[in-house]
Amino acid sequence: MAAERPADAEDPVGYFLQDMTYHGKTDRTRDAYERVLRAFESFLGDPSRNPSGTARSVDDATHRDCMAWIHTLRNRDVAPSTVATYASYLHRFYAYMAQVGAFDSNPMSLVMEEMDERIDTNPARRELSVPQMRGFVREIAHPLDHALVVTLLKTGMRVGELCNLDLRDVSLAADTPLSGVSTRAALDGRGPSIYVAADPSVGSVTNGESRTASNKRKRSTVVPVDEELEGVLLRWLAIRPDSPSPAEPLFVGTASGWGQRLEPDAVHHVVTAHAADAGWYRAGGDREENVTPHYFRHFFTTHLRDRTGDRGIVKYLRGDVAGDIIDTYTHNWGDRVRETYESKIYSLC
Repeated sequence: MAAERPADAEDPVGYFLQDMTYHGKTDRTRDAYERVLRAFESFLGDPSRNPSGTARSVDDATHRDCMAWIHTLRNRDVAPSTVATYASYLHRFYAYMAQVGAFDSNPMSLVMEEMDERIDTNPARRELSVPQMRGFVREIAHPLDHALVVTLLKTGMRVGELCNLDLRDVSLAADTPLSGVSTRAALDGRGPSIYVAADPSVGSVTNGESRTASNKRKRSTVVPVDEELEGVLLRWLAIRPDSPSPAEPLFVGTASGWGQRLEPDAVHHVVTAHAADAGWYRAGGDREENVTPHYFRHFFTTHLRDRTGDRGIVKYLRGDVAGDIIDTYTHNWGDRVRETYESKIYSLC
């Protein structure tokens, strides 16, 4: 698998870790990557454990080697969230080394596709149809609750990303309550859309306000807003309280915490309260049974992917792809992402 690598990349893992330092990653992050990558390196070097039956190095590993390592983690009863984290570390390592020309390709790409499919098709997970979800949404009367639920369902964003949205991150039609707000340059010429940034994190100051939630996108994403979501947001903006925050949060409290940015716990409570009314949530239920904000992300992924047949666009909208892949969709945003989204997104109201 090795290409003509940079002269100082004879130790690929060491090369990658050194570049992480140059890119400003913390020692803690670098150490976490080193533990995982060296463990994988050790796995490859043990002929009794890897599929080939011979010692391998990271630069000639195949997708079967990567899958076998993931399999051993699962057999050791490593938590699924930890397995996913370790897989993402290995994926980023190979993606970077391919980008700098040290490796020919990324053997983790196929593995990540398989892992995504495994998660999205969990047979134990509650499955709701679009008509069922439409009936659920129509029972939500309060403009704030309605806007929160519809935004999550029609964008696939995480609850922390929803809470971090500011007015500047939203572009709607002219002559709306947002017509006097200076929006991000990335939204210029995109039509009604939402900018989901990659950078806000807990404790950081973004747009003049300290944040209590983190976004987890690999790259910032522009998500289309169709006519239905635009109408829902306009209804909310018509009654949105003024906020004392200089960041002008999009979603703020209308009861306790009047005008203050909503936090993930508050959104989770809104969603689960309505889900409980529908019989879709019970205290003590597991994540496969209960409908939560995270379930809405699964719903978005499953139904939009089935309707489009385009995993790439769905991954772009979810913020799950980085590098040249996301750049392709960014470049073709107008004639591919928006057109595909608007023609295939489900109606909820």
